[in-house]
Amino acid sequence: MQEFFQFRERETNFRQETIAGMTTFLALAYILIVNPAILSQAGMDKGAVFTATALTIIFGTLMIGLIANYPIGIAPSMGLNSFFTFAVVNTMGIPWETAITGVFIAAILFTILSLLKIREKIINAIPKNLKHAVSAGIGFFIAFIGLKNSNLIVSNPDTIVAFGDLTDASTLLAVFGFIITIIMLVYGWKGAIFYGIIITTVVGLVTGMIEKPEAIIGGIPSLEPTLGVALQPDNIANALSPAVLPVIFTFLFVAFFDTAGTLIAIASQAGLMKDNKVPNAGRALLSDSTASMVGAVLGTSTTASMVESSAGIGAGGRTGFTSVIMSICFAIAIFFEPVLSIVPITLTAPALIIVGAMMATEAKAIEWNRLEIAIPSFITILMMPFTSSVATGIALGFILYPITMIASKQHKDMHPMMYVLFILFIPYLIYSA
Repeated sequence: MQEFFQFRERETNFRQETIAGMTTFLALAYILIVNPAILSQAGMDKGAVFTATALTIIFGTLMIGLIANYPIGIAPSMGLNSFFTFAVVNTMGIPWETAITGVFIAAILFTILSLLKIREKIINAIPKNLKHAVSAGIGFFIAFIGLKNSNLIVSNPDTIVAFGDLTDASTLLAVFGFIITIIMLVYGWKGAIFYGIIITTVVGLVTGMIEKPEAIIGGIPSLEPTLGVALQPDNIANALSPAVLPVIFTFLFVAFFDTAGTLIAIASQAGLMKDNKVPNAGRALLSDSTASMVGAVLGTSTTASMVESSAGIGAGGRTGFTSVIMSICFAIAIFFEPVLSIVPITLTAPALIIVGAMMATEAKAIEWNRLEIAIPSFITILMMPFTSSVATGIALGFILYPITMIASKQHKDMHPMMYVLFILFIPYLIYSA
């Protein structure tokens, strides 16, 4: 096992990988609660979506761990599930049965692009400065998510955002978790992020800030309401209509660059980048696209490599064994929904803030003294948290980069693929606005 997962080469061990896997599981577990809640508003059966979500995470995460040897969790994208429900179904009036079929068709296109290694070529064509910018931008983005989930940052009509209320019990608990985790990290404790979540949960239960579960084990909801809906001929025909094709394109485009950005960030954070290339990128991307296809058949929206995986990297995860542990945890979690539901997302917020800080250090590798590099990199970093979209941040930065390189007469140093991305990103931004 140690040889298969390259423990020695990546300077890790069984204990470290196990803790990392459990840490990422805790950071991602909220998806089992949130994803069904969102998709149920599109008319889908909440119980069926819960089971579909869990099985999809198990399949995709296990696949990327065993095939690509990456410590990444694959799960339904929290941005695309909202797009699915509120934009496609509730606003455009497209039935969820047609929309989920659109997800399936987009996943097939993902898989074809992965098999042809087109996705891998695009990732490897991205300049190293922009790769560092993507990693740093995702760091700021997930830190912002953590601050928002802990209510340390709240919306304000006058200033857009403002500092939260420290007298709120859940926010206070998140602050405690943040401080205790920082202390353990500074002392050099392995798995400090994981232990921080556990300690904070125990404190919440003891003080009554977190309600005790009414039951320990619950039944597994049936998949029948959603299973195979995406494969029905009538739904396929409806999904291929002109009105739905732009939706399919959006699923394809956003998931492509969300995953690409996450993969670059994770590989960089874990020290796996080699000669500005992401090793086993093709296998990782194939795992993601296949998971989307399986997820659509089971009954959930488009999957993506999750930025929360960086929590496990921060806890020491370096190999696919971290993903194997994640999958095992999610398999067990199917039976423990009552217990899982008591852990609020505020308790995973400290992990996201701290890991975001770690990832933001990637910005130091950007050539800030070169204005033609600094401006696209800065916009890439800035717009990820400001637009709540990894794909949008990438799009804006990748549109600016060719412009600044041409203006500085350095266009010959740029990979031709960057021109292709420049052209593709413009209609994407117009359509997604």
